[in-house]
Order: sequence, then structure tokens, then C-alpha cells
Amino acid sequence: MIDPRKLSRREFLTTSGVVAAGAVLAGGLSLTRSVHASGADAIKVALIGCGGRGNGAVRNSLAADPAVRVIAVADSFENQAQRAAKSLRSEFPDRVDLPQDRVFAGLDAYEKAIACKPDYVILTTPPGFRPMQYAAAIKAGRHVFMEKPCCVDAPGYRSLVETNKLADEKGFKVVVGLQRRHDAGYLRGIEELHAGKAGKILFMRAYWNGGPIWFRRRKEFAKRLGREPTEMEYQVHNWYHFCWLSGDNICEQHVHNLDVCNWANGDQHPVEANGMGGCQVRYASPENKGEGQIFDHHFIEFTYADGSKMFSQCRQVAGCWGSVSEAIHGTLGTSNARSVRLYTAEGQVAEAKKAAAPRKKGRKREPGAGRSGDPMVQEHIDLIAAIRKNEKHNEGHYGATSSFTAVLGRMATYSGQIIRWDDAVAKGAGEFPARLAWDAEPPVKPDKDGNYPIPMPGMWKAY
Repeated sequence: MIDPRKLSRREFLTTSGVVAAGAVLAGGLSLTRSVHASGADAIKVALIGCGGRGNGAVRNSLAADPAVRVIAVADSFENQAQRAAKSLRSEFPDRVDLPQDRVFAGLDAYEKAIACKPDYVILTTPPGFRPMQYAAAIKAGRHVFMEKPCCVDAPGYRSLVETNKLADEKGFKVVVGLQRRHDAGYLRGIEELHAGKAGKILFMRAYWNGGPIWFRRRKEFAKRLGREPTEMEYQVHNWYHFCWLSGDNICEQHVHNLDVCNWANGDQHPVEANGMGGCQVRYASPENKGEGQIFDHHFIEFTYADGSKMFSQCRQVAGCWGSVSEAIHGTLGTSNARSVRLYTAEGQVAEAKKAAAPRKKGRKREPGAGRSGDPMVQEHIDLIAAIRKNEKHNEGHYGATSSFTAVLGRMATYSGQIIRWDDAVAKGAGEFPARLAWDAEPPVKPDKDGNYPIPMPGMWKAY
């Protein structure tokens, strides 16, 4: 990965090899001449969501192109917005233009950042906010980079579908943070699968089994605020642990693997899901009691329209077997989504010889290779290239489909029932609050003992 903090301006411009376009492009982009004497047209970026992923994503954009200028930052919480602005000013003094009046905080801060008229926005707030913020950005005429997942419920998915249509109609470019789609190895492996090298796909396996995720504890948050937070403040601050904000770990994390399997299977989506899951250890210890409401493990059997299956596991429990991977099984061979291994002995020998053969000079470059070794930087390179060339580019479609694949799986594990895609889309309930404000009632509240309701299979209703 190129680290812009370690390069002089001349080295950065030389290393990136990117030449800015001088024309005014269609689709809402107006490139203004930089005041920093870089000789390039500035690409104005606004960061909306200043947590860990947001700070990473804005640095990915800076590494992607020397013309990127950060002109606004926004976050629900004042301290996070100010911290991000201070860090960016310090690290990239000639790459940011962040006066104090373009550092925004509050639940409506995203609207203020969009109103600064950036060329594209980076949406890295908690996933529950994604559909409304994506819609606001497209309606305001901005190109979009948005992190996954793109929705956490059926109304959010339906909103995404409509916003994607609008983005297509208006020519806006959209990239989603499913970075495997920008990884050279995955691009090569999926191309092999689509060419039929593994034969007809019979079933797939998807895993994100790892350890526990972070907690942001109420007592620590209250100490920092100097008062007790409202319930809405606490839940937004500890967003991963509430379904209406994260979609549960199957949406927030495992969506990467589900997306790869959908992609491998011709970008189909499953037509139904059944599964099981629960919360066995996440909130069992005294220090974690009353901190949230999501499951710590899910297992789902997804079925596609062609009869093929995907078997999905995700777990966040310490001391257990771990794997973050995908496997695709076809009639001729199996793939880890990066290369195919044929079942026959002859085929395996041929593959081994091919892998051991010296690379020829002038060999055709692999798909996606040759620009950035980091797919999280490549996402921004590809977005900026589409903007400059005014090429149709909207990853919001598969971002919505793969995000709702995760929602479908969660509805199956929460309910213990077979959940069909069409029913879930049409009848799935919304998780978002009726009113979004710091003094508003969130969708879930603790009981008299301070514990949040955790969905119970057999009792929780999908519709």
C-alpha cells in the first residue's frame, strides 16, 4: 500500500502515476483548480463517519490519488469529528482544507457535510444510517463511496433499490466497501469460475469465525461525557451491539464472504434461508452484562433459484476454531475464490505444473493488477477513474443484494423459520427508530435489570 504520509509531494505524484483530467465531467462532478499548486484538479471529498473505518477510508482515498482534498468531516459525536479533523490537518497539511466551520457533529451532521458540495462523499457511519445517507447524497448530486453493509433491514433494502435507480438515471458513480471485488486474486478466481473451470456450482461454504468484537461501555462513556448518556446516545456510541445500527455481526462482518459467494454464483441472490444461532457467551460475563443484544454465532443454509446451496458460518467467540474464507464446489473442481483445483489427478498435475512454470515476459496482466496492492485503496482508484472518464459504475446494486442476503440469514436465525427472499423484501419489518434524535426512544430498551431483549428463535417473528 502507498502511504502518503511517507512521501514528499513530488514522490507521491510520481509513485501514484495518476494524471488528473482537466475537463468538467458529467454526472455531478465539478473539479475545481487546487489552491495548493499541485498542478492537478482537486477532487473534493467529505468524510461522514469519523470512527476507525472512516479514518481508514479517508486515508485510502488520499493514497488513491494526489488530487484528493478533504474539505469536510462529520460525525454523530463532536469529539470524534474534532479528533479526525485534527489528525488530518496534522498528517496531511497540504491535502486538507478543514476550517472549523466544516467540522460537523450531530445526527444531522451528514446533511451539513453533503451541503459543502464535495465531489464524492465517504459514508462510514453505523450501517443503520446508510440507506438514508446514501439517498441524501445521491439526491444532492454527489458521487458515493459507502462502506458495507448497505442496509440492516427490509425497508433499508427497498430504499437502496430506489436510490440505485436514481444514481443510474443521473449518472452518479458508486463504490461499496466490499473490497474483494477490487482484489486481483479474487478477480482472477471469480473469472475462472464464471468461465466454467470448476464446472457447474453445486454448493459453497462461507466463513467468518473469529473472536469477540469491541465493547464501548456505558460507564466509560458517561465518564467521558461528564454525565449519564441518553439511551439513544449510548446505543449509537456502542452501535455494533444493536441490530438497528449494525444488523448483527452477520451483516456487519460476514457480508464480505456472502458477497463473494453471490458473486461466484453469477451474482444471484438466495431465494430462501433457514438456520440457527444464538447468544451464548457474548453478554454472559458480569462485565459484559447489559451491554447489547446481538447474537454471537449464526449458521445458515441458503438456497439459490438454480438449486445450489451456500452454507454459512459466522461466530465471535474466543477460544474457538477460526476461519475467514470461502469455498466453491463445482462438478469439475473446487475453488477458494482465488484459484480452482480440479478433482482429477490429471487436472491437479496440470495445475501444479502451471503454477510452477516461470512467468513469461510480456505476460498478460491479471485482472485488477498493476495499480495498487491494497484493494481498499483500489476501491477509491476505481471510483475516481469512473468519475474522470464518466463511465457507468454503480456497485450499489450488488452492495444492496449482498447486504440483504445477510439480513435474510439473520431473519432465519432469529426466527428459526424458513425465510423466503421475496417475503422478506415485501414484509420484513424495519429496525430504525420512528424519530432520530438524542432524546428520542430507540427501538430497543433495557429491562428493569438493565438487560436488552435478545431475539429468541421460535418466538421472534420475521414479519
